[in-house]
Amino acid sequence: MAKLYFRYGAMGSSKSANALMVEYNYHERGKKALLVKPQLDTRDEDAYVSSRIGLKSKAVYLEKLTEMKDEELAAYDCVIVDEAQFAVKEQIEFLVHLVDDLNIPVICYGLRTDFKREFFEGSMWLMAWADVIEEIKTVCWCGKAATCNARFDEAGNMIRSGEQIVMGANDRYIAVCRKHHRSGQLK
Repeated sequence: MAKLYFRYGAMGSSKSANALMVEYNYHERGKKALLVKPQLDTRDEDAYVSSRIGLKSKAVYLEKLTEMKDEELAAYDCVIVDEAQFAVKEQIEFLVHLVDDLNIPVICYGLRTDFKREFFEGSMWLMAWADVIEEIKTVCWCGKAATCNARFDEAGNMIRSGEQIVMGANDRYIAVCRKHHRSGQLK
């Protein structure tokens, strides 16, 4: 029986690397896995998922996935979605359709919350509807579990307001524990 998985973690917790490894494992076993990402994620070249450690693979946009016919989708043994926090409710509902109606496992990777510790739309619906929810762990500079994403400016000061979505990686964000997120202490 297929399931909808949500594997979440703070920035730098190897979510994309995990997604790429799962895709590789499916292909290594002679299975067809479809790697997907929202078009909003513009950090990598078009329709690619890449990790900080250098892994990279071709993907299709989530927006294109939702336009595919059920017959096309039935050819896949698994759908793997990176940056799932950027999905909207209707796209998460489509992923539920893949699981419940087409019996295709869907494994989503993404952030649970933004830099203000508020849910992204996609994450909120995945937390509500996923069959399996797993945390991918990383650590704060202090050694405690890093569960928060802190956004910072050019001077290294934590930013607490602004647009929810600002693309970036180590140049704009750092994972910290809740205590250091609350205090604004980034190192």
